[in-house]
Amino acid sequence: MSTLLSRLTPAYGFLAVALGAFGAHGFEDLLAQNATTAIWNTAVLYHLTHCVAALWASDKHRLVAWFWLGGITIFSGTLYILALTNVRWLGAITPIGGVLLLVGWLLLILKKP
Repeated sequence: MSTLLSRLTPAYGFLAVALGAFGAHGFEDLLAQNATTAIWNTAVLYHLTHCVAALWASDKHRLVAWFWLGGITIFSGTLYILALTNVRWLGAITPIGGVLLLVGWLLLILKKP
């Protein structure tokens, strides 16, 4: 596993758990006020699941792991910011991250056994 990938993947996992906790406790009132709790929860779900997948892929499918980390950054990152700020135009950027997540899965589908 590359050194950078071996450091980033668990750091992303740490952030997923921390941001999930902040959403449930520290940002609970702000998210309720913005009516964006579901958006925050979606960001955490995709963040954590793709982080675990990237950790799995980091040894044998490094390119896939990089696509997933990029997808987490853009997809979940824009949703986190949108949920906290209620700046709705960020939703236009979110699908770019979704495409990166999908490309990672597609690369696994197309990988030769």
